[in-house]
Amino acid sequence: MGNMMRGSGTRTNRNDNQTSHKRLDEDILAVVLQDYPSPQISEPTYRIGEKLRVLERGDYWWRVCSVGTGKENYIPHSHVATVYHGWLYEGVQRKNAEELLLLPENKVGSFLVRENMKERGTYSLSVKHQVIKHYRIHRLDNSWYFISPGLTFQCLEDMISHYSEAADGLCCMLTSPCLSGTATQWDAEPIAPPVVMRRNFDWKKVDRNQLVSTDSCSDSIVSYGVRNSIAAYLSLSEDQDHPRTRTKDRKRKCKTVYSFPEHNLENSDI
Repeated sequence: MGNMMRGSGTRTNRNDNQTSHKRLDEDILAVVLQDYPSPQISEPTYRIGEKLRVLERGDYWWRVCSVGTGKENYIPHSHVATVYHGWLYEGVQRKNAEELLLLPENKVGSFLVRENMKERGTYSLSVKHQVIKHYRIHRLDNSWYFISPGLTFQCLEDMISHYSEAADGLCCMLTSPCLSGTATQWDAEPIAPPVVMRRNFDWKKVDRNQLVSTDSCSDSIVSYGVRNSIAAYLSLSEDQDHPRTRTKDRKRKCKTVYSFPEHNLENSDI
């Protein structure tokens, strides 16, 4: 790509199906371009924007491992884009670039450089602003690059470094590569909070006030839930210890509701 060299360092083998595979000696990162498999078929194993580590490349299937979840599986190479330097995407069309940059992980100024899939060696810069902006990166006969004719750069790295310091005609200054620093754990199971074990705990040494206090901001060594449970139990126990009191209260309420003065009964029209 341009003035950048990529070492091969691969070995070619053939399996029983006569399909070539390349086992990679160094980590190559890729990004998922669309959910796979499709949500209409089943729960996706890999989702759009998820970062993958490429373990093995075949003619159609790539064996990959999710950076975020650690899931290892196969995915069609048409569903992923290889990423170099964190911002140079290989195998990304304009539509794919917009979908990636519109993901919530990206902020204003997030960007990626994509190679033209029809014309190798030519590139475009895609930047997230109020909308996604695209800039054609032109290449001179001497292999220097430019977006604006007044500014030429020997390599793409120099161009990115310059526009990361000043907008200089772009919609905004470049802030961070697309999906930089993200390793989303889509299906990772939530981590349970640690359980704190109190050894040699003696209930007899606990102050009674700490057991019955229902203040949520209390510094009691007994948890708020346990204190609420104890308070509710004591309340029920007190009611059961005084059944006669509850009966008298019930009779008193009945008298209040249903008793009438005698003279009202005599003068009532029934």
